[in-house]
Amino acid sequence: MSWTDHGVRADRDSVRRRDQADALAEKHGARIAHVYWTMGQYDIVAVIEAPDDESITAMMLELTATGYLRTSTLRGFDHDEMQAIIQRTV
Repeated sequence: MSWTDHGVRADRDSVRRRDQADALAEKHGARIAHVYWTMGQYDIVAVIEAPDDESITAMMLELTATGYLRTSTLRGFDHDEMQAIIQRTV
């Protein structure tokens, strides 16, 4: 995630906004597992678990509508999911 200009001006509220994001995640059936404030290309990296791609997409749309963040998402696979994917290639 990257802060918008609006998000940078409100940087002091970022921890409070992160706490509010828990309720937003719960609304969409998701869970924020980890959040890291970072230096470099991205300002925040979050690990969010959701039941499906539609749930996380709805959550991200609602989160970015606040105007504080821009998001980039990556779909990750755990060990068992990756093993099942590999089995399909055989």
